[in-house]
Amino acid sequence: MSYEVDRKKLNFLERIYLAEVLRGLMITAGHFFRNIFFHILHLVGIAKKVRASATYQYPEERRPIPYRSRTRHRIVQRDDGSARCVACLMCETICPAQCIKIVPEEHPDPNIEKRPKSFEINLGKCVYCGFCVEACPLDAIRMDTHIVDTACYSRKAFTIDLPELLNPGSRIPEETPLERPHDPLA
Repeated sequence: MSYEVDRKKLNFLERIYLAEVLRGLMITAGHFFRNIFFHILHLVGIAKKVRASATYQYPEERRPIPYRSRTRHRIVQRDDGSARCVACLMCETICPAQCIKIVPEEHPDPNIEKRPKSFEINLGKCVYCGFCVEACPLDAIRMDTHIVDTACYSRKAFTIDLPELLNPGSRIPEETPLERPHDPLA
C-alpha cells in the first residue's frame, strides 16, 4: 500500500533556495553583530546584566539542568536510614550496559526478605537510560540528584558504592599526582 503526499508547489525563488540561504545568513549575521555589540559594551563596563552570547561560558556559568533530566543515581532511604532496596536484582538484570553489581544478604528484620550487602554502579559504563529506575518494584533507585559532573582521573573512581548512593555527592574527590596545565585556578 502506498501513500501520496500532497505537497505545496514551490515557486522559482524557493526552488533555487537563494531566498532561504540569504534568510539564514541574515539570522546568523544578526546574532554575530548583536554579540559583538554587547561584548564591546561589556569591555567598556556597560550593560553587564545583558547576555552577550547564546552559549554558556562553562566553568564560570553552568547550563540550567531540566527538572526531569536523568542524572547520577541515588538509593532512597527508609525512615531508619537504611536502603529501601530489597536486592531483587531487577535493575541489575535489565541494565543494558551491565554496569550494576548487587550482592544480596539476609535482612535482620523478618518482615524484609533481603537487603544489598554491596551495591555498585560503574558510571563509566552507564548509558543513563533509566531502565533501572523503571524496573525497580519499590522505587528504591532514582536518577534525580542533578549531579552531572562525572570526570575522574582513574577508572576505579567511576564506580560508586552503597554509601555514595545513599548520600550522593558525599565522596571527596581523589587527589591526583598529575599536573593540570589547564587548571584555571593555578
